Amino acid sequence: MEIWINPACSKCRTAVSTLDEGGAEFTQRRYLDEPPTTAEIEDVLARLGLEPWDIARMNEAVAKEISLKEIPKDAAHRDDWVATLAAHPKLIQRPIITLDDGTAVVARDDETLARVLRS
Repeated sequence: MEIWINPACSKCRTAVSTLDEGGAEFTQRRYLDEPPTTAEIEDVLARLGLEPWDIARMNEAVAKEISLKEIPKDAAHRDDWVATLAAHPKLIQRPIITLDDGTAVVARDDETLARVLRS
């Protein structure tokens, strides 16, 4: 399993600690230092069963700077959303854990982390 983290994020630090304490084997990806490609974002979205706007951090300063809220949330603009997330990885919700079974979760709560440890 791999976890996309921002070490400055308390939710990410909690997730890493929980996985460590639970004995999970995982790799950490500091996604701001090693931004995901559009293909990797597409893969994670498919694993999550979500659309790109579902994992966008709309309250980040860069979201306001680039008028992210103005991009329509529809199929015609989906590629624009994915490209924007790739160009501005700070906009990607965190932490995201990709599981060995081909699924992924946004692990922002204890319940989700407990589910990851059980899988």
